[in-house]
Amino acid sequence: MSCKIINKTNGQCISSDAKVAKTFIERLVGLLNRKSLPPEEALIFYNVSSIHMFFMRFPIDVVFLDSNMQVIRICQNLKPWRLASCLKAAITIELPNGRAENTHLALGDILEFVS
Repeated sequence: MSCKIINKTNGQCISSDAKVAKTFIERLVGLLNRKSLPPEEALIFYNVSSIHMFFMRFPIDVVFLDSNMQVIRICQNLKPWRLASCLKAAITIELPNGRAENTHLALGDILEFVS
């Protein structure tokens, strides 16, 4: 099942096709089996405060949210073989490279997941 990610602060649609990585395998694999991430797609991880880019084929943007859905860290253009973390994060979102900038995502913005 997919949902939309809406930035309640500026009204922008961050993703119109976001999927939640629920199972252990979905969380483990993430985007590893992909060659790219289309502009409207995203992957959401609950209770994840760090991600790795080992064996990835392309860079992504990573957004960390606190439990109030507030953006607390943005990692733009995270390249393969890198790590990103935010200890206070309750939710982590993986977006196509450049999507955070294109949608004017900023620290402090409040996001909403809409079914």
